[in-house]
Amino acid sequence: MLEQVTILGATGSIGVSTLDVLARHPQRYQVYALSAHSRWQKLAEQCLRFRPRYAVIGNEAYRQPLSEALAGCDTQVLVGQEALIDVASAAEVNTVMAAIVGAAGLVPTFAAVKAGKKLLLANKEVLVMAGGLFMQAARNSGANLLPIDSEHNAIFQCLPLARALAQGDDLSTLGVNRIILTASGGPFRHLPASALADVTPEEACAHPTWEMGRKISVDSATMMNKGLEFIEACWLFNAQPSEVEVVIHPQSVIHSMVEYRDGSVLAQLGNPDMRTPIAHALAWPERINSGVSSLDIIATARLDFAAPDSERFPCLVLAQQSIKVGGVAPVVLNAANEEAVTAFLAGQLRFDRIAAVIAETLQDIHGPEPVSLDAVQQADAEARAVARQQIAAYWK
Repeated sequence: MLEQVTILGATGSIGVSTLDVLARHPQRYQVYALSAHSRWQKLAEQCLRFRPRYAVIGNEAYRQPLSEALAGCDTQVLVGQEALIDVASAAEVNTVMAAIVGAAGLVPTFAAVKAGKKLLLANKEVLVMAGGLFMQAARNSGANLLPIDSEHNAIFQCLPLARALAQGDDLSTLGVNRIILTASGGPFRHLPASALADVTPEEACAHPTWEMGRKISVDSATMMNKGLEFIEACWLFNAQPSEVEVVIHPQSVIHSMVEYRDGSVLAQLGNPDMRTPIAHALAWPERINSGVSSLDIIATARLDFAAPDSERFPCLVLAQQSIKVGGVAPVVLNAANEEAVTAFLAGQLRFDRIAAVIAETLQDIHGPEPVSLDAVQQADAEARAVARQQIAAYWK
């Protein structure tokens, strides 16, 4: 029987890379469903090639053009969040790639974990917003969580296999001193802080190493992406904030490290290509070809490391503080960041004011850790409203 795979967010960079890996192993995998928010032309192309049972589009306005593009194809077109939930939790599905960016991926990803699926988690915001609820749901259902972010996948590979199976041991039980999250530092790690006010969306999206979507590229430029990954690491690996350290490594060859009590430091290395963690997670605990070229250690020649500059990257500091504060703070952080990045990309907020909007929103909203998805979404909505007010004030 072929392993049935649903890809939530098929037209983004992670979805495209996942399909590339799947295409290399047609004897092992079959695409069950693909989804996109609005890029119906790209989704149609993917469906015509991979012939999934279902195609889910986020906006009703695109149902007709997508259906017309798929005329003569057996793929059935569905629309909206309920359809996403259905294809993420369907009994026939073995594996779900959760690659919808941001809070929009919360509900369908949660549906997959509650259904006990093998979940390839590329949506870090799910754990940022609802880490406690999500990890408890995984334990209750027996879902197998496999991280796709290159950093968390690297940590996963450097931890004992038993840790991947148990999902509950604390790091000290495993003899681990600390997790070292590497970060490229983005395009502005050498830019004078005084010049950050003039950064354009095009400059922020020009990542020196990785090819990513615009929102994630901006997050990398502010290092909020690393801040969200910091929070994700705490939840995924049952780590205290004091057990996770962020180090800038511009070559992006070492994807992360784990330091053990005896002084050993295990690192996972590879070319900066997301097909490596995707292939690792798809076949885990086996190994399959990803299509990624071998790492040329000689050509790499050197590996550099530096501590992040807290003044240059205040978003990273805000994220680290939010997981320490706990409660509703990580939800507020993520919501405010999404609103601020959207405004920046639209030319309605200066780059250097993204952190200011997040900080002010965090000051305005407090509360205990949400106990349900409804509570998470309520806090998210409240934070977005406050963030928009802050953005409007800056825009004036």
